[in-house]
Amino acid sequence: MKFVTAEWDGDVFVGLVDGDAARILPLGKAAEKKDGRNDIPSTMQECIVQGDSFIQKVACLQAWTENGEADELFIPLDSVKLLAPIPKPSKNIFCVGKNYAEHAIEMGSKDDIPEHIMVFTKAPTTVIGHNETVLNHQNITEQLDYEGELAIIIGKKGRGISKEEALEYVFGYTIINDITARDLQTRHKQFFIGKSLDTTCPMGPWIVHASSVNHPNKLDIQTMVNGEIRQKSNTENFIFSIEEIISVLSQGMTLEPGDIIATGTPAGVGKGFKPPRFLKPGDAIEIKVEQLGTLYNKIEN
Repeated sequence: MKFVTAEWDGDVFVGLVDGDAARILPLGKAAEKKDGRNDIPSTMQECIVQGDSFIQKVACLQAWTENGEADELFIPLDSVKLLAPIPKPSKNIFCVGKNYAEHAIEMGSKDDIPEHIMVFTKAPTTVIGHNETVLNHQNITEQLDYEGELAIIIGKKGRGISKEEALEYVFGYTIINDITARDLQTRHKQFFIGKSLDTTCPMGPWIVHASSVNHPNKLDIQTMVNGEIRQKSNTENFIFSIEEIISVLSQGMTLEPGDIIATGTPAGVGKGFKPPRFLKPGDAIEIKVEQLGTLYNKIEN
């Protein structure tokens, strides 16, 4: 199952992407037609909170549409505007730093490979969707950089989660571009300002439910800038697995439905080149993650 937050004809809704990713089913309208009432929440956050009961409702709707009775409800994918799957996160986005050894080395040396998980956050106001424009922020930064990442969407509340149980707390997965102002990151020492400029967390194009991703720690990931491959790796190269990330974050801190965790970026970021290759106005960034799709954004001209 692939879930989107989409806008069409002035209406924002939670939708289900069909198998060939050509159409979207507005879940609320489908429920109303099938059952005479719309019991689908209006936001992705609320859907995630419902957990298994939401997934069961969607499975019933999905089966019902197979007889063709609801064909008129489907909207062509290219007719809608895809928003970020969670357009307004209720918390900062958790981000894991230096989770690929080669990236840690390109940003410093072998001594920079962490022994413990590094975590920073991005403000909710950074979030934009697939195909949206990233502001160039040229008035405050000359070193805007890309970071393609797999992101985890937490599905249920938990604290003190064990590694063995961690995947049970995952609702699904999406793609994030952790765009970073490197000069601000260096100037302020802490990462928050350099990571939290408006529009610097493109996310999407959808959330793929965890049941559709069999091996999240073994997914190809690739970032292209203007069609040139800059990053290419696999999540099997994580230093800290998804299970360990969730477990460590939850020790003493409650994770909640809708929490977003970016799992780190591979080697090949702009700063890692000699000389560095930072983003320029008009640059197009595509991040592909196996089983999840492609997140596309351009930098403001």
